[in-house]
Amino acid sequence: MGEDIDAIPFDDPATHDIFQMVTQPGYFSLSPFLRKHLKRLKPHSVKDLAAMNALYRPGPMEFIDDFIDRKYGRQQVTYLHPKLEPILKETYGIIVYQEQVIRIANQLAGLSLADADLLRRAMGKKDVEGMKKQREIFVSAALAHDIPEKTGGEIFDLIDKFANYGFNKSHAVAYSYLAYQTAYLKAHFTEEFLAANMTHEFGRQEKSNSFPRTL
Repeated sequence: MGEDIDAIPFDDPATHDIFQMVTQPGYFSLSPFLRKHLKRLKPHSVKDLAAMNALYRPGPMEFIDDFIDRKYGRQQVTYLHPKLEPILKETYGIIVYQEQVIRIANQLAGLSLADADLLRRAMGKKDVEGMKKQREIFVSAALAHDIPEKTGGEIFDLIDKFANYGFNKSHAVAYSYLAYQTAYLKAHFTEEFLAANMTHEFGRQEKSNSFPRTL
């Protein structure tokens, strides 16, 4: 092929076009439903891909439409408190990553990073009782840092929704990096890409038939 896959450009228009019309399988970690949302998102960066990868989880997936609408200015980006803006600006005011939850607990409620991580772990374990205790801790600590009790409760409620299945940014970026690489191969080395995928799925007719027979 004569090209280093780890040295490809990440601003390649042909690769971005792939994600705007992707229908066939063969791209790392892009399920049919995720591909459907990517066609609406029209990602132009690995950052966009990472956000959608993280959003497509049982907790934050209810915010997918809001995320897309905010990205394209169809919905106003709002924050429950001004201190949330530097934490959530890159995701249009929506909690997308576990790391954002830790930063919110640390910077708005003054929790140590260790205590903020206890909150993250309670979320990861789907620990209902643990989350109730964490809510009391968060709202009380936020109040001590000049966040009104009502606002602190509303912020925690957003975290609680996210708790159904939060994803961390490091995983989302790693997944998206590989997805971008496979899309780049499809865009610039289509024959080789399809041949490799069909060889990989050899013997599984339903999957191999899902790849186009013509370029």
